[in-house]
Amino acid sequence: MHRNLRSYLSLLEREKEIINVEAEVDPYLELAEVHRRVIERGGPALLFHRVKGSRYPVVTNMFGTARRISLAFGSKPEALVREVVHVAESLLPPKPAALWHHRSLALDALKLGTRRVRRAPVAEVMDSPARLEELPVLTTWQEDGGPFFTLPLVYTEHPQTGKHNLGMYRLQRFDARSTGVHWQIHKGGGFHYHEAESAGQPLPLSVFLGGPPALILSAIAPLPEDVPELVLASVLAGEKIRVASNPLEGHPHRLVAEAEFALVGRVAPRVRKAEGPFGDHYGYYSLQHDYPVFSVEAVFHRRDAVYPATVVGKPRQEDFFIGDYLQQLLSPLFPLVMPSVRDLWSYGETGFHSLAAAVVRERYAREALVSGFRILGEGQLSLTKFLLLTDTPQDLRDFRKLFEHMLARVRWESDLFVFSNVSMDTLDYTSGKVNEGSKAIMLGLGEPVRELPREFRGELPSGVSRAEVFCGGCLVVEGSPYAEDPEQASRLAREEAFAAWPLVVLHDDAGVARSAADFLWATWTRFEPASDLHAAETSVRRHHLSYHPPVVIDARMKPGYPDELVVRPDIAQLVDRRWSEYFPGGTGWQDRAGKY
Repeated sequence: MHRNLRSYLSLLEREKEIINVEAEVDPYLELAEVHRRVIERGGPALLFHRVKGSRYPVVTNMFGTARRISLAFGSKPEALVREVVHVAESLLPPKPAALWHHRSLALDALKLGTRRVRRAPVAEVMDSPARLEELPVLTTWQEDGGPFFTLPLVYTEHPQTGKHNLGMYRLQRFDARSTGVHWQIHKGGGFHYHEAESAGQPLPLSVFLGGPPALILSAIAPLPEDVPELVLASVLAGEKIRVASNPLEGHPHRLVAEAEFALVGRVAPRVRKAEGPFGDHYGYYSLQHDYPVFSVEAVFHRRDAVYPATVVGKPRQEDFFIGDYLQQLLSPLFPLVMPSVRDLWSYGETGFHSLAAAVVRERYAREALVSGFRILGEGQLSLTKFLLLTDTPQDLRDFRKLFEHMLARVRWESDLFVFSNVSMDTLDYTSGKVNEGSKAIMLGLGEPVRELPREFRGELPSGVSRAEVFCGGCLVVEGSPYAEDPEQASRLAREEAFAAWPLVVLHDDAGVARSAADFLWATWTRFEPASDLHAAETSVRRHHLSYHPPVVIDARMKPGYPDELVVRPDIAQLVDRRWSEYFPGGTGWQDRAGKY
């Protein structure tokens, strides 16, 4: 589809899917707020030509709608994945006629991987020593520890096997020649660094900015360990990824020839530096922690390089659309990897890792749990905090309908499993610990076991100011602040007024029930199963915790949680005042936001 960023931007220009912003914009907070308002309104990509303190233009919101995702990749990657699955299912044992029928797949396979070229546009200019302060690196939230690269394609190779990893890890710019490397648990680049550090060796590292849009998607894709991201990138791009020799003497990595920038250097063993805090994709600040340090030896770039960036924050942001596309692209592969899983979806509104749902096979009693354990043991899916399992085909994207289906079938005494003291996403602080917490599996199998209430007509208990129905069987109630009444959830589970409701969710604001997106975000990013699930009665049967409804989820904000991301008032006022400067011809795209 697109060999480089320029090809894609040209298409966006022709399709009227990008706006040129000529007014000078500050990369400190201002640019990010402009971006957030545009993406909230379903607007176009943005090319900022005059960025304060830098000679490089900045492009953002390249993938912030389903339409632009389609323009970037078209339908061929999805068709190719479906054909691969069909071939895998139908060619056992292989038959000559069937092999000939799928001969086009063999031709496509010849396009996978990389191709070496002599001329690399990314190597037109080499800055050594590095001058990172010249790059328009964004600071997106006022409490951020500093500016950071938001779309870095971080390339590493295993010190022993040479297998590569391409990931997207936050890089905080410390100074002109160094950054942090935010390697969380379950990340391939972090595993490579662990091996190098164990041997007392520095790990060579290259960071690419820009290049084929396919590289950005493949770096984010939750591929199994040792599955090469550059192969997926070539699938998305429809051709081999072009690479060239590295002009920096002594550095082993090839350069992605069509990238806009390449940062080349090493990560020393046993060196750490405080990184963060940062506003993150859960919609809160991630806290400051020590991470490895990337020493940048040289920066390569095109003479007229464009700096690609994005902004993270409360869903839905640009990463939401990228994540949904990747799920749609890769979902046909799930039954190959996990044969008993028919469908699987992670909810971007919760930051993806907080909640997932699956349709699984139940050919014998409790087979669904086998599927659940398989999901929780598969790559980045192992970071899932709450997993819903049903054996009936469902539209997993329609969460209200799915949740009603689950609540009508769950037998709380036997179908809710909480697993304590397990690994957890680094950015999820609901357990009060880093990388450690709990998970839960909830089953909703077979035929309904209850009629679901759909109206609340009782009298609200003391301390509850409002009640809203989210869906049949799920009541959202507005309670006291957690700091004032930490035991309120436990008491509400025993209130007679809620006895008919299978699930009650305690919130600081019951208004989140009116929107599925708000309910998903505010609920699953604010509770941890082991700490925040309560029931009218809990007993132990055969070493299993047996819950008796109603079950109450305490999703109030609690002491120790990171702050929610809120725009600084003066920045909001600045963007209000300058809006007509950014878009002097008006913003007709706002009036036809349905198109985007």
